[in-house]
Amino acid sequence: MSTGNTVLGFVAGAAIGAIAGILYAPAKGSETREKLRDGLDDIKNNLQDKFENATDDLKGQISNAKFDLEETYENLVSTMSHKAEDVIAFLETKLADLKAQNAKYQKENKTQYSE
Repeated sequence: MSTGNTVLGFVAGAAIGAIAGILYAPAKGSETREKLRDGLDDIKNNLQDKFENATDDLKGQISNAKFDLEETYENLVSTMSHKAEDVIAFLETKLADLKAQNAKYQKENKTQYSE
C-alpha cells in the first residue's frame, strides 16, 4: 500500500503546488493555464509510468511464481516416481517371500498326506 500512499501524496502535492502557483504567479491567465496543462500532463505521464512499472513488476512476479510452481511439480513427480519404484521393489520382495513360504507349506503338506 506504500505505492498508493506515494501516488496520493504526489497528486496532493502537485495540486497544492498548482494552486499556490496560480495564486502567486505574476503571469497572464493564458500562460498560467498552459503551465497548469503542462503540469497536469507531467503528472499524468508520471502516473502512467508508475502504473506501467507496477504492471511489469507484477508480470515478472507471476512469471517467477509460475516457474517455481512448474519446478515444484517436476520435483514432486520425480520423487513420487522413485517412491513408486521403491514400493514395487518392496512388494516384489514380499511376493517372493510369500511364494517361498507357500512352496514350503505345500511341501510339508504333501509330505504329511503321503505318509
